[in-house]
This record gives sequence, structure tokens and C-alpha cells, in this order.
Amino acid sequence: MNKNNIIGFLLIAVVLIGFSWYNQPSAEEQRAAFVQDSIAKAKHAEMEKASKTAAVKRQADAKAKIEADSTALFYSALKGQAQKVVLKNEKVELTLNTKGGTVEKAVIKGYVGHNLKVKDGSADQKDVTLFDGNDQSLKFMLEAKEANIITSDLYFTPSNVTDKSVTMTAVAGPGKTLSMTYTLGDDYMLHMSLQAEGMAGLFSPSCNKMSIDWSDKARQQERGFMFENRYTTLTYHEAEGGTDHLNEGSEKIDEKIEETIDWVSFKNQFFSAIMVAKDNFDKDAFMTSIPQEKGSGYLKQFQAKMKTAFDPTGKKASEFEFYFGPNDFQILKNTEKESTFGKDLEFQKLVYLGWPIIRWINRFFTLYVFDWLSNVFPMGIVLILITLLLKLITYPMVKKSYMSSAKMRVLKPKLEAATAQYNKPEDQMQKQQAMMAEYAKYGVSPLSGCLPMLIQMPVWVAMFNFVPNAIQLRGEKFLWMSDLSTFDPIFEWNTNIWLIGDHLSLTCILFCVANLLYSWMTMRQQRDQMVGQQAEQMKMMQWMMYLMPLMFFFMFNDYSAGLNFYYFISLFFSAAIMWTLRKTTNDEKLLAILEKRYQENKNNPKKASGLMARMQALQELQRQQQEEMMRKQAELNEKKNNLGK
Repeated sequence: MNKNNIIGFLLIAVVLIGFSWYNQPSAEEQRAAFVQDSIAKAKHAEMEKASKTAAVKRQADAKAKIEADSTALFYSALKGQAQKVVLKNEKVELTLNTKGGTVEKAVIKGYVGHNLKVKDGSADQKDVTLFDGNDQSLKFMLEAKEANIITSDLYFTPSNVTDKSVTMTAVAGPGKTLSMTYTLGDDYMLHMSLQAEGMAGLFSPSCNKMSIDWSDKARQQERGFMFENRYTTLTYHEAEGGTDHLNEGSEKIDEKIEETIDWVSFKNQFFSAIMVAKDNFDKDAFMTSIPQEKGSGYLKQFQAKMKTAFDPTGKKASEFEFYFGPNDFQILKNTEKESTFGKDLEFQKLVYLGWPIIRWINRFFTLYVFDWLSNVFPMGIVLILITLLLKLITYPMVKKSYMSSAKMRVLKPKLEAATAQYNKPEDQMQKQQAMMAEYAKYGVSPLSGCLPMLIQMPVWVAMFNFVPNAIQLRGEKFLWMSDLSTFDPIFEWNTNIWLIGDHLSLTCILFCVANLLYSWMTMRQQRDQMVGQQAEQMKMMQWMMYLMPLMFFFMFNDYSAGLNFYYFISLFFSAAIMWTLRKTTNDEKLLAILEKRYQENKNNPKKASGLMARMQALQELQRQQQEEMMRKQAELNEKKNNLGK
């Protein structure tokens, strides 16, 4: 893109901003709209609160009635003492509470559990506690004739207890029970079945569904709040295939999901809790995601209100599967083999790898190379080796791009001589055509230096999406970096400063310095090949290129040390390659090769083809249009002069 285009884009942006400002409502209109909106929201919230209060009161009255009547349904199950039952294997330890009969604590083994109050890591635990106590709740609701049955109100009796299985039973009456049977697999999958026995006559005739209310306060597990919060989402999978999620940056309350879904996940950056229904969750589920304040210890407040199939006769159990584990692509993919539901669950889509073309690069190249190298080398070395491998793969394109620029550089005196007569502003079109004609004589294409560099961009974007989601970097140390998955502060303070935050990341500073060096080398290379006004425009625009590293600092100061380190190494090697190519390129020999090619083309003229031909044709069309406009303007001016006489 030349500098005229950049200036044009800036002017367009200014015009659009001005247009937007001009057309925005007045301060009085905005204030009136805000007041009306606030009143409407307040009324809606008041109505919702009154409705919920009435529903809670009805349920409390029904519960009190049951507790007073020893013959009522679940009379004995409404009283009791909560007990803990632990299921565990080498991967997880799950604590179930007999009050409610569901998992109240999930510990994921083998991953460092950060104590965020102690910044130096001395108080870190050896395992991660995904949730505990009131952080998460799960209740199943059934519509009975006497009163709604809510499992969170019931005390269950555990039986058949082993390290990997337990049956929770709540007695509704003689010969009437509601049971939940749990079986823990070898890895991270927990299977659960819910079944009513002898209770067919207690439910309304239309009862074939159960309501599920699952909520969670996602704990902050990592030291960087903003970065982790960005990757913490409520994600769900449609039964017909494909995942979606609630917007991670805004508050969403009771967002209606119109599609049938088969699982929902409360996802942190590196760990997830997933609930799968064998018979799917019905359409019109309601999902909530509320961002939490920094310093609260939590990232998001999640809630999922859903319905699924329930057989009141007890002939068929309602079956569910839970995953409490890491967001590791291969682990998530392999965990599906433990599922007994025979579904294509696509858990691995919880690990975001980018847009389609970027995802393919990460899925079929980066992941395999990363896993292969990480089995041999430390993670910091892996990042360096991946950078070197990518530089080796892209080197032919980089060299081609550089040589194209070098050819334009050595031809600069000839271009200046060939375009010397086109110095007026209105002659710029002819000047461009003369330059293209001169390039064609020597067999040089200006665009051949741009395309190879554009091809490399997907690699940069692929790593931008891959590294922040690579749980393999979590807790890994390298050089001065204590954790490659989060920022590496050289200075920290308690006050949050706008744009900067509460720390300075060393790898971010190194990345920005390397970016500044690389920008300087690139600008010098471009300046050496530009002719006339283009060179002057480059001098005026180069300050923008130098501001980019500063902008990157504010963007990447909160990013992971692993990503900033990768970019630093990548830019360092890019600058080294460019410097080496510059030192090893003999301008005199290159010019002699171009002169020889010029003589060959002169003796055997060939018609331009491909992209060069299309560019020349486009320039010729633009020249003709410009001449036609100038002719019409001249005719109009002549008519005005004649009328004036």
C-alpha cells in the first residue's frame, strides 16, 4: 500500500468520525433517552423481583407444609446431616455433598493452583481447585402433583461407595425413591444417571421433562485478570453441530438459546466444567454471563437454565456426563472416547485456534510440532525452535521479497531519470505509468515483494491464537519468566493506571524494542527504493510506523510472556535475516544482471502478462479517465468564460 492510500484512509476515517459526531443526538436527547431507558429497566427489574419473590414464597410454603406433614412426599429427605463423598482417580478428585446429591468441589490434579494473594508463587498449591462450596450449584426440578421436587432441598443417602462410584438416594415414601448414580472414569469424565422409582403416580400427566439450573462463579486461576477474563466464556454445543458462546465482554442475562444443544460449558482460560445430556437440552434454554470486578477473585458469574427428558415411570433414567478438566486439545479430543452417548461432542472446540484458515494451520501444523518438541525440550526452547522452523519455511518467500526490494533499489537512479519530466501533481498518473514501464523493461514486478510477506501473515495470526490457549505453557519457567502463560512483571504496583495497568512486562518491552528496530530497517529499505515525491511522503509517514511499537506496548502488556517472547524472537530473527541479506547482496552484480535482462527483453520484446499486464491495463484506464475528466473540465471552463463575456 503506498502512502497516498494511507493518507486517503486517514482522511476517510476523519470524515467518518466527524459524520458520526455530527449525527449523534444532542445532549438533551441523550439525557431524555437515558432517563426513559433507566425507568423502563427499573420497572422490569422490579416486576422480575416481585415474580421471583412470589415463586420463592410459594415454594417455601409448600416445603413448610411438607415438613409439618409426616405423610408428605420426601418428608424424611428434607431433614438430615450433610455428608461428603469423595470420588477420585489419578486426574481429578471430586467431592459430592449428600445435601443436593451433586458435586460441590472439583480438584484437577497435576496443574499448579495459584494463590493470587501471594505474587511470588511461594504459597501456590500443587493442584487446581476449579470450584468449591458455593462457587457452583446444580439442581434438578420436577413437577409433582403435591409440590415441585427440587433436588438441592433433599438429603440423599450414599450407598455402594467406592473411589470411583456412589449411589445417592432420596426417599419420597414407602417404595418411592429418587436416586442419582455416579461413576468416575479413568480420566476427567464423570457419568451420572437420575432415576425415579415407584413414583409414577406422583407426577402430573404432562410431566416428561425436568428443569435444570446450573450456576457457577468462575474463579480467577491465573495472575493476569484481564487476559484470563477474555478467554472465560459460557460455551455451548448445538446438537446439529457447531459451538457458540455468550459475549465474553458484556453482561448477558437470560439469553435465550433457540437451538437444541447437547452440552454447555463454564470455561476458564485453561480449565472447564462441561455438562452433557444424553437426550439433549431442549430449545429455548436461558444462559447468563455476568463479568465480575477485578480483585473479587472471580471472572464471570454463569448460569444455565435448561430442560431435558425425564421418565416419571422410572423405566428410563435421565443420563448426564460431566467433564472437569484442562482445556488441552488432545485431552479434550480423547475424552470423547470415554463418553457412552455415541455423540460427536467436539469438546476440543473449547480450545480456540482462530478463524478457519488460521485454525487449519494450528490444528494440522502447530499442534503436532508443539507436542512433538515439548516431549524433548523445555517450553521456552520449544518457542525458539518453532520460531526457527517457521523462519526456515518462510525464508524463500522472505528472500524473494527482499530481492524484489533490492532490484527496485538499484534501479532507483534509472527510474528517477525516466520520470524526471513528470514533476507536476497532475502528472502523477503518467509518472506511475513510466515507472511501471521501466520496471517491465528490466523484468521487475513491484508486487512480487508484497505477496510473499502477506503469505506470512497467517502464521503470525496463528501463533497469536495458539499461544494464549496452550495450557502446556501454564506454570512453565524459562530464563527470568516464572510462568510463560501470563505476564512477566519487572515492576508492579497496586494502583491500576489507565492503558498500562498495574505492572510492566519485560517481554512486552523487548517485543516493542525489537519491533521498533525491525520497523526502522523496513522503513530504510522502502525509502531507498522510492522515487521523487514517494520518498518525501515516506519521510512524513515514517513517524506513524515508529508509533506502532508504542501502541503494541499498551495492547500486549497484559498478554502472556510466551506470546511476547515468541514475537520478540520472531522479530529478532527477521531483523537478523534482513541485515544478512543486505550485507550479502552485491548491488553492482545485481544491477549487471538486470541490465543483461534488459538487453534480452530489448532484443526479444515480450508482451506483459499476468499481474503486471493487468496493472498496466488498469493504469492506462485510469489515465484515460483522468484525461477525459480534464477535457470535460476544460470544456466547462470554456463555456463559463464564454457566458461571462
